[in-house]
Amino acid sequence: MRTMKNIFIILAVLTIGSIACQGPQTNIVSVRIPIDSVGFAVTAKQMDIVMSRLSWEALPATADPWKVVISPHDDYQYVSDIYPLLLQNIKSDVVILFGVAHRAASLGLEDSLVFDNFDYWSGPYGNVRVSSIREEIMSLLDPGFYTVNDSMHGMEHSLESLIPFLQYFNRDIEIVPILVPYMSPERMKIAGNKLAAAISRITEERSLSFGKDISIVITSDAVHYGNEDWGENDYAWYGCDQAGNQQAVAREYEIIENCLTGNLTEERIALFSSYTLSDDNWKEYKWSWCGRYSIPVGLYTALYIDGLSLPDGKLVAYSTSILNNHTDFTDNDMGTTAIATDCHWVGYPAIGF
Repeated sequence: MRTMKNIFIILAVLTIGSIACQGPQTNIVSVRIPIDSVGFAVTAKQMDIVMSRLSWEALPATADPWKVVISPHDDYQYVSDIYPLLLQNIKSDVVILFGVAHRAASLGLEDSLVFDNFDYWSGPYGNVRVSSIREEIMSLLDPGFYTVNDSMHGMEHSLESLIPFLQYFNRDIEIVPILVPYMSPERMKIAGNKLAAAISRITEERSLSFGKDISIVITSDAVHYGNEDWGENDYAWYGCDQAGNQQAVAREYEIIENCLTGNLTEERIALFSSYTLSDDNWKEYKWSWCGRYSIPVGLYTALYIDGLSLPDGKLVAYSTSILNNHTDFTDNDMGTTAIATDCHWVGYPAIGF
C-alpha cells in the first residue's frame, strides 16, 4: 500500500550507505537509512508518542515468547495497535527478518534470497546491529540460492516498519534481514530447506534456543483490495460495495484458517501458494498478498529447522485499513502513504507461533 513511496526512494537510495564513520586508517561503517518518514516513526520522540497512543498491554494468547510471527507492514496510523500487540512477545536478542521485495523486478531479482551488506540499520533509538549470523548463513548456503543487494534493501519498506517496534521492546536487538523476491512454489520450498539447514547448524553450534535467543519475523500485508488507485490493476474480485468487501474479508479468514493457524505442515504452506499465486504464472497474483513469497519461504524455513518444535499458529489479530481503528499521528510529523476507502484497502494479518 505504497502509492507515495516513490517520493522517498530515489533520494534514499542515493544516500544509502553514505552515513558512515570513516577517517584515516579506519573502517567504514555502513548504515541502512529509512526511506519512509511518513508512515513509520524514525525518531525516538516519534516512537515514544506512537507507543503512548496505542493500546498494546493485552498479552497475546500464549505465555511463551513467539518463535515465529507474521506481521503486517503498512502505515502505523492504519495498522495501529496490531503492531505492538504482536511484536511485544518477541523476546530474543536476534531476529531473522523475512521481508517482501516489492520492486525486485526493477532490479531483475528472482529465485534468490536477498541479503544486505549493511553493518547497521537505523532505528529511532540508535543504530540496530546486523548480526554476524548473517555472514555465517551465507557461508553455508549454496551461492545459487542467495545474492547480496543493498539497492534492493535500500528501496524496500517492509522490514523497516518492524525495526522501531522491535527496538522499542529490546534496545539490544540484532537483526538478519532477508528479502524474498519472485520464486516458484518448488523453489521456495527448496530455499527454505537450505536456509533451515544453515540456521540449524548455527543454532546448534552457538547453543541458541528459538524464542529465547533467536526468532523469526515474517512480514506481509494481506490482500490489497479494490479498483481505486492500484495503478492499472483491478483487485475488486467481489466488487467493492459492502457485500463485496465482506466476501473479501471472509476469503481472508479462510486463507488464514486453512494455511497459517494451527499445525503447520508442508501441505498447508503449499496451499497458501495455491491461494495467492496464479495457476498459469507464479509471478502473478491470484489473491493479492504481497508476502506471497516471504511467507512460504519463512514458514518452510521454520518448519525445517532442527529442534525448533514449532507451536501451533495463533491468530492474534486480523483487520483492514478500513475496518481497523486508526490512530492519528499527523501532529507527530507522520501520516499515511495511500488512501483507505471501500475500493482501496489492505488486510493486516498478525499470527504467532
